[in-house]
Amino acid sequence: MQDRTEPTTDYDLFVIGGGINGCGIARDASGRGLKTALAEMNDLASATSSASTKLFHGGLRYLEYFEVRLVRESLIERETLLRAMPHISWPMRFVLPFHKDMRFDNSTPTSRLLNTVMPWMKGRRPGWLIRLGLFMYDNLGGREILPGTKTLDLSKTMEGGPLQDKFKHAYEYSDAWVQDSRLVVLNARDAEARGADIMTRTKVVSADRVDDHWEILIENRRDGQQRRVTAKMLVNAGGPWVGDIIRTKVRSNAKEGVRLVRGSHIVTRKLYDHDKCYFFQGTDGRIIFAIPYEQDFTLIGTTDSEQENPDKRPECTDEEMDYLLNFASQYFEKPVAREDVVWTYSGVRPLYDDGNKSATAATRDYTLKVDDTGGAPVLNIFGGKITTYRRLAEHALEKIVPFFPGTKGAWTAGVTLPGGDFKVAETRGRIKMLVEEYPFLGEKWAERMIRHYGTEVWEILGDAKSVEDLGEHFGDTLTEAEVMWLIEKEYAETAEDVIWRRTKLGLRLDEPEVDALETFMKDAILVKNNEAAE
Repeated sequence: MQDRTEPTTDYDLFVIGGGINGCGIARDASGRGLKTALAEMNDLASATSSASTKLFHGGLRYLEYFEVRLVRESLIERETLLRAMPHISWPMRFVLPFHKDMRFDNSTPTSRLLNTVMPWMKGRRPGWLIRLGLFMYDNLGGREILPGTKTLDLSKTMEGGPLQDKFKHAYEYSDAWVQDSRLVVLNARDAEARGADIMTRTKVVSADRVDDHWEILIENRRDGQQRRVTAKMLVNAGGPWVGDIIRTKVRSNAKEGVRLVRGSHIVTRKLYDHDKCYFFQGTDGRIIFAIPYEQDFTLIGTTDSEQENPDKRPECTDEEMDYLLNFASQYFEKPVAREDVVWTYSGVRPLYDDGNKSATAATRDYTLKVDDTGGAPVLNIFGGKITTYRRLAEHALEKIVPFFPGTKGAWTAGVTLPGGDFKVAETRGRIKMLVEEYPFLGEKWAERMIRHYGTEVWEILGDAKSVEDLGEHFGDTLTEAEVMWLIEKEYAETAEDVIWRRTKLGLRLDEPEVDALETFMKDAILVKNNEAAE
């Protein structure tokens, strides 16, 4: 680190935004010895980072856009991330049924090329091209944990059971699942453990360059109190608000722009019994996934629609819901209907504006731009996807460390997140071990706890011998012991934080149970704050 005998600021680095990119950068920077703060105006992962399709994947369809670098980086990262977080991420097999009606999105470079050299194909996506793409997918990034592609005869396998009889063959390949909002929280926790100040529900009112540093006015949104802090460098990881921060907070002349693309999802009652995901290709060239979700449900998504205003809460429109239902019903033997839908959610992807006309075709790659024209530097983060968040953070630090001579090098590859200190192949054994030690949980409850907390579940459950020993019961498998952990360790302050971001128990709790949880949490936080003030 640099010589600290010179006058110092409050922080080396001040990160605006508590999504996956902001928390990933804060974790990486803190581990390198930089004095780091992060401010998030709401709860962690309260926007895009809790509204993804929940996949660690290479992005098979991005190959059609020739985004080979992005796909290769994503494929390499899958296994790096699986090793670091085997509790909140796990391998998943994807089934891609093939039929003659598959079509390209006409905006893809591959489609335009084939339409030129093979016009008789009339926009069809041929089987040989899919096999070529899957061969590249298997080999671009190397694999040690995940198995490769194979061909399925759907008339003879369980994977064909839920599908219409017209689907005779499919390709099966590997990607991975991740609990996206938990990933954000665990990165924030690890950053804090390494010295970062994590400030949730803290709004950046303004940021001004003063000589060689920033003066940042922040507001505690709980009580309206404001204070000023200083930092040598800013990181704008505002996600959908990155452009607004550039214009109204930092007041920079940066020319780069962000494109807001809404992705909507529906969650239905469980549509099939196996644990594999379906990759469906439409006659319009688009794709959707149907994914096993939270043990008893199926997640279907996503759409790509323009969103003009980041402050407008994204919602799944009736048109988007009908689109997803109709799309899925073209594959499943039993049509998926509105009455099957139990929940919908939408997120806004802050993509780098590359000038592409189509929202679907807009690049999913990330762009990092340092602006130091006015003195103190700011790093603006555009785009990105959850699979590459760790590599984005490393690349961000490559932009940051020149301003901090002597900073330590990259370190996060393979370093486990809290609760992830076991091997991917040991997960079922950990669940079995938990049931043996706490038999009152049962298999499904134990699996949920391992999938959320990993080895830290033993700290949550302590010496409990029965459900009653875990305190107040709020419904389904949510108890006081877990809620207090989330308040004390994971920045949770409201029932919404608990049931939609730290867990997905909002799918199972009714309104009176949620109200009881909200009341309990308000009282518990009040007691916690009073004890801290004494």
